[in-house]
Amino acid sequence: MSAVRVGVLALQGDVREHVRMLAECGAEPTTVRRPRELDAVDALVVPGGESSTIDKLSRAFDLRDPIRARIADGMPVLGTCAGMIMLADRIEGGIEGQETFGGIAMTVRRNAFGRQVDSFETDLSVKGLDGPLHAVFIRGPWVERCEPQVEVLATVDRGAAGVHPVVVRQGPLIAASFHPELGKDHRLHRMLVQSVRSGA
Repeated sequence: MSAVRVGVLALQGDVREHVRMLAECGAEPTTVRRPRELDAVDALVVPGGESSTIDKLSRAFDLRDPIRARIADGMPVLGTCAGMIMLADRIEGGIEGQETFGGIAMTVRRNAFGRQVDSFETDLSVKGLDGPLHAVFIRGPWVERCEPQVEVLATVDRGAAGVHPVVVRQGPLIAASFHPELGKDHRLHRMLVQSVRSGA
């Protein structure tokens, strides 16, 4: 079986950590900064960082529209933290003029978990995964609302703030509120690679 070539959008964020995890999953990772590099991959990871900056840089590097087109064509994508925001069709709390790649029929709230000092870690029960997934939340978003076609894979209970989805999937698109690349658990990355192999 030929290796799955997965790009990591290398405009901002934990690019090296995602590259390492993909390699450990048996994929062939590469960085994506130009449209021609995007053309060469089977799937894409959109890492964390600052979603408004990713939006601006994707326009500056002429990547926003090509990424939107690949998503519309069914390219599998994993978006983590800010990457979740970039895969959402709608944002609450975004800056004026901020846009996304879209693809998942959901509304996300930017910086929903608070500031950097409010970062936390927890173990999540994720649908489709055996055993808990340790998650590191750093100024992450959460899902405010999603349409019926979006499958909720994990939630977090924030007490008075309510229970909110933090891992979702719509077709070949997977989005997580946290930073899986900061741990040692590859299962979300494996889920992305498997979606390429299965044609899901």
